[in-house]
Amino acid sequence: MFDTLSGKFSDIFDKLRRRGALNESDVNDALREIRLALLDADVALPVVKDFVAKVKEQAVGAEVLRSVSPGQMVVKIVNDALVEALGGTTVPLNLLAPSPIPFLMVGLQGSGKTTTSAKIALRLKTRERKKVLLASLDTQRPAAQLQLEQLAQRAEVACLPIIPGQTPLQIAQRAMDMARREVFDVVILDTAGRLSIDLALMEEVKAIRNAVNPVETLLVVDAMTGQDAVTTATAFNEAVSITGIVMTRLDGDSRGGAALSMRAVTGAPIKLAGMGEKLDALDEFSPERIAGRILGMGDIVGLVERAAETIDKVEAEKLAKKMAKGKFDLEDYAAQLKQISKMGSLSGILGMLPGIGKMKQQIADANLDTTVFKKHVAIISSMTKAERQAPDILKASRKKRIAAGSGTTVQDVNKLLKQFDDMSTMMKRMNKMGGPEAMMRQMQSAMGGAKPGRRPF
Repeated sequence: MFDTLSGKFSDIFDKLRRRGALNESDVNDALREIRLALLDADVALPVVKDFVAKVKEQAVGAEVLRSVSPGQMVVKIVNDALVEALGGTTVPLNLLAPSPIPFLMVGLQGSGKTTTSAKIALRLKTRERKKVLLASLDTQRPAAQLQLEQLAQRAEVACLPIIPGQTPLQIAQRAMDMARREVFDVVILDTAGRLSIDLALMEEVKAIRNAVNPVETLLVVDAMTGQDAVTTATAFNEAVSITGIVMTRLDGDSRGGAALSMRAVTGAPIKLAGMGEKLDALDEFSPERIAGRILGMGDIVGLVERAAETIDKVEAEKLAKKMAKGKFDLEDYAAQLKQISKMGSLSGILGMLPGIGKMKQQIADANLDTTVFKKHVAIISSMTKAERQAPDILKASRKKRIAAGSGTTVQDVNKLLKQFDDMSTMMKRMNKMGGPEAMMRQMQSAMGGAKPGRRPF
C-alpha cells in the first residue's frame, strides 16, 4: 500500500536529515521532489498544488530552519499535511438514526460493491451487534442477486428473498417494509453498477435515494483505478450527494493518488478501506495511520487491533504456558503459524511496523507468505500425532514420507526441524534462568546493573 510514494518520501527525508542545518534552498528542493512524487503517485494536480503550498508556508519559517533537527521538523509538517489531505480524522459509519437505518451502496460495476456490502454487514453484526438485512437491487447483472445471497450466508446475516421481475425501486421498498416488520437495525441496499457512468444509472440511483432517504450513501471505488476513481466519485457526488467513500483494493494500490485526492475533490470522507478478499478484510480508514504508513512510521495501533480481533486469546494463553514450561511441540508451532496467518499476509503485517519501508523489496523477493507459513503447516500436517509431539523420532525414512506427503523436499523438512530445535533450545534456556523475567534481569546485570524503572546512568 502506497509503496511507491512511501519509498520516494523516504529518500527525500533521508537527504534532509543528513544535512543537519537547512536553508530555504534545501527546503525548496525537497518540496520540488515532493511535488513530483505526488504527481507520479497520480494525485490530482489541484490537490498537489494545495499540499505543497501548505507545507512550504510552514517549512521555510525561521522556527524550522533554526531548530535542532530541521529535517525532522519538515517530516512532521509533511505528516500533518498528509493527515489533512486524507480527511483529518476518522469518520465512522452513521448509526445515529431510527431503525431500520438504510445504507445505499453505489458505484461502477467491478468496483467490489456487492462484496463490500457483505463486508459492511459482517462488520456491523460483529462489532456493533446490529441486526442487518442485505438486499440486492441489481437486476442488470446476471446472478448479482444470487451472489449477494451467497455472501450473506457466509457472513451469517439475513438477505431479502429474491422475487423475479421486480424493479430496483420495488425491491428497495420491499426491503424497508421487511426491515420494519422484522425489526432490523440496518438495511444495506446494493444498487446496480454500470461499466461507465451513464444517465440511466444516475436516474435509477436518484429514484431509490428519494424513496428510502438513506442515512448513508456510500460510494464504492477501486483504489487501483487512480484518477478514474476520482472522476467516478465526482460524478456520483454531484448526482446523489454521497456521505462517504469505501475504497476497495487499497492494499494493492502502490501509488495512493486516489486516496489522497478523494477528500479534497468530493468533500466526502473515506470511511472504510478494503484490505483483501476475505469478508473480514475491511478496516476503518484512519488518516493518521495511513499518513504514518506513507512516511514509513508504521501503524502499530492497527497491528495491535488486528491481533486482538483475530488471535484466539484462550489458545494464545495456553500456548504461552506451554512455552514457559518448555513443553512446546510441533503441534503448538503449527497452531502458532495458523494464528499469525489469520492476521493476513506476512508482508502486510510487516508493512505495519515502523521503518520497514526500506525492506519492502527484500520481503517481496523472499515471498514469505507462500514459502514459509504454508510450507511449514503442510509439512507438520503430513506428520503423525506421535511425530508432531516427539520430533526426535524423525529419521530418514520418516522424513522422506513426510516430504512426499507435503509436496516438499527432505531438505525443507530438515530446515523446519532445525528452526524448531532452535526455538525449543531458547525456551529451555529461558526456563532454566527462571523464565523471561529472570533472563531480563541477567541481561540488565550484564549491561551494567540497570534495574527496571531506573536509568542506567
